Amino acid sequence: TLTAPAPFADETSCQCQAPHEKLTIAQARRGTPVDRPVRVYADGIFDLFHAGHARALMQAKTLFPNSYLLVGVCSDDLTHKFKGFTVMSETERYEALRHCRYVDEVIRDAPWTLTPEFLEKHKIDFVAHDDIPYSSAGSDDVYKHIKEAGMFVPTQRTEGISTSDIITRIVRDYDVYARRNLQRGYTAKELNVSFINEKKYRFQNQVDKMKEKVKNVEEKSKEFVYKVEEKSHDLIQKWEEKSREFIGNFLELFGPDGAWKQMFQERSGRMLQAFSPRQSPNSSPTRGRSPSRSPSPPWVINKTSPPSSPKAASASLSSMSEGDEDEK
Repeated sequence: TLTAPAPFADETSCQCQAPHEKLTIAQARRGTPVDRPVRVYADGIFDLFHAGHARALMQAKTLFPNSYLLVGVCSDDLTHKFKGFTVMSETERYEALRHCRYVDEVIRDAPWTLTPEFLEKHKIDFVAHDDIPYSSAGSDDVYKHIKEAGMFVPTQRTEGISTSDIITRIVRDYDVYARRNLQRGYTAKELNVSFINEKKYRFQNQVDKMKEKVKNVEEKSKEFVYKVEEKSHDLIQKWEEKSREFIGNFLELFGPDGAWKQMFQERSGRMLQAFSPRQSPNSSPTRGRSPSRSPSPPWVINKTSPPSSPKAASASLSSMSEGDEDEK
């Protein structure tokens, strides 16, 4: 379990106890010798340490079943002399390598060209690097003598990422990063920005803030309009449901077959029955009399045919009394 960063070579002694015998690649791949690991060396500048660097070191560490990886990091003086200016200082680059999980030991101020004395001092068995010829310091390939000695083991480069690519992105977007750091409190002097460019960047920052506010207002307005539309849709839907419910209740009450019509018909029938009740049948026979004429009582005097003389009137009265006697 890794609990501490890798040590520096000048602060620790070599861990190889057995005599350092020369190994072939075939022997190293078989896992021999058993009494010590295979010591693999990888060097570089490692400026702006990135995934491509870590992947190369992973390959160097896993070249053999049992290996011990030493990483040499060149100093600022050598790097600025043979390659160019770096973003990170040598101390920062050393520390970045110490905290890589594949590194067992870091060699500070590593030489630009490997010498037999350096290889013997650190008991290096093999050197790992990508196979592309590395022309520098007046040589077409600084690893040419290592390859001829059979001590070179190639690794694969990771395409799409390199320190030069990262620096190119920074240079391309320099204005963006300068404005960002001005916002974070860096001074124009620290950023090596002129007075005019400083004012321009600050003005652009204010414009960006205003754009951001306008954008936020637009988003809030859109959200408000969406909520209003959603509420309106809900209200319209509820209104339609209530309208359908009202129309249904109205038709149920006042429609052609509604309850109001049935109730009206029932009340109309009751009123007609109340105004014209049915005739009850007669309880006694008519005794043979004509239903069209009812007999007049004997005391009713026929007004239509008055007696022509007193004699006639007396005669009629006598006849009526005789008739009564006959009925008795």
